[in-house]
Amino acid sequence: MHPLLSKTAIALIVSALAQGAAQAALFAVDPGPYQPATGGFASWYQDSHGRTLDLCLTKAVSSRVPGAPGTPSYMCLLGAVPGVFDDTQPIVFPTNFPDEAFWFTGDGSIVDAARGIDLTYVSAVEAAFAAEEPKEGDQVSFGRIRIRVDVPTAGVYTITHPYGVDIFDVPAGGSRAINMTRDIGIGTPKNYDGALKSDIGPFLRSVNGPYTETNPVTGQAEQFVGDPNLSEAFTGSPYNTNYIRIEGPNGLDLRTTVMAISGKLSTVVRPTPIIAERSTYSRIAGESAPVAQQDVFVMAPPPPATVTLDSNSPVLNLTEADTTGHWYAQSSTNPTLPSSLTLTADNHLAIPTSTPTSVSMPLTDLVVISRAEYSLSNGQITVVASTSDETSPPVLTVTTGTGVAIGALIGEGAVKSLSTGISPIPPAKVHVASSNGGGDTEEVVIVQ
Repeated sequence: MHPLLSKTAIALIVSALAQGAAQAALFAVDPGPYQPATGGFASWYQDSHGRTLDLCLTKAVSSRVPGAPGTPSYMCLLGAVPGVFDDTQPIVFPTNFPDEAFWFTGDGSIVDAARGIDLTYVSAVEAAFAAEEPKEGDQVSFGRIRIRVDVPTAGVYTITHPYGVDIFDVPAGGSRAINMTRDIGIGTPKNYDGALKSDIGPFLRSVNGPYTETNPVTGQAEQFVGDPNLSEAFTGSPYNTNYIRIEGPNGLDLRTTVMAISGKLSTVVRPTPIIAERSTYSRIAGESAPVAQQDVFVMAPPPPATVTLDSNSPVLNLTEADTTGHWYAQSSTNPTLPSSLTLTADNHLAIPTSTPTSVSMPLTDLVVISRAEYSLSNGQITVVASTSDETSPPVLTVTTGTGVAIGALIGEGAVKSLSTGISPIPPAKVHVASSNGGGDTEEVVIVQ
């Protein structure tokens, strides 16, 4: 198998930890048909911040970094491979085509010779071939995180990077004592959906970009999210960790805030991404009428994008918290059920090729399970749950995690309960569903 296609090669990784809220990640990929001009690969990927990057095959060069003789400072990573790809000749699939190409790369390093640290970090959305060389029907794509580190001593090392946190228990120091590659998305050839579930996304970008350069073949101006010939400050981490950091034994704590970024901005017209997260209401008794509250959460591009709750009267603007694309709004409208909310996201100020997108979100109550307990001694399961609709409590029913009905919860108010026999074994989880659309799932606590 091609070394670029190796699955995660981990000797020492302890865990990969997500930081905080769910990652924004990639949003969409070119559905095809796929053309010879892009080697039969998807022509673009779009992230949840709305940026769409083409497969980077242009020979535009950097106007900031002069290339060495015979080695142009390309804005795309176009490495010549004798007998496979000659970058001085036109790109033609499959006779003269890169054996690897990229929609995105973000590479960084930390070197401290005195501390014995040499770290290399790679993040990428990559196009490659299962049998190494360009061949029709062998095309695959994947998202990659690679971390390689020379460390001086054994111990636990924590590496924080733009796309998460990885912890390594190193039994002995040495060259590449940490050596991890996590490739996600490799599936059947010419199926490019897998990379949407990788660690990559949204795309990082230089704080100094976008950069405009001229394609020498077409004479057209092209834009890029970074210059891979430069290490620069960057932004775009879904966790706001716009740095690489290594922590370890003996007070080791090193970081860098610069990386080399590559990615060609596409001119394809795409809808603004918007991802529904939650739309719930609550009602409590008031002196003259119920006091209502609606809470709406979505993911969409950060400002200067806008997100509006159009179904509210008047239209309500959502607020974005921290440039990671998480938006929220609260309305005091007392809903008439069943009800759906309409929201619109618009990102044309940041990306002129973006068009507004509207989505419909069902408005539901918020259900919380406060107790899910099974007694081994008497075979009884007890479930207690509440609904956020205190003035018109809906019906709450409980099922096992596999969907087997257990029964309806009982109670006059918003808090309801059920205690009943169930056999022959306890369920691992229970789910409580509301007739007003809400629901919650919890693991069952086993007691004697």
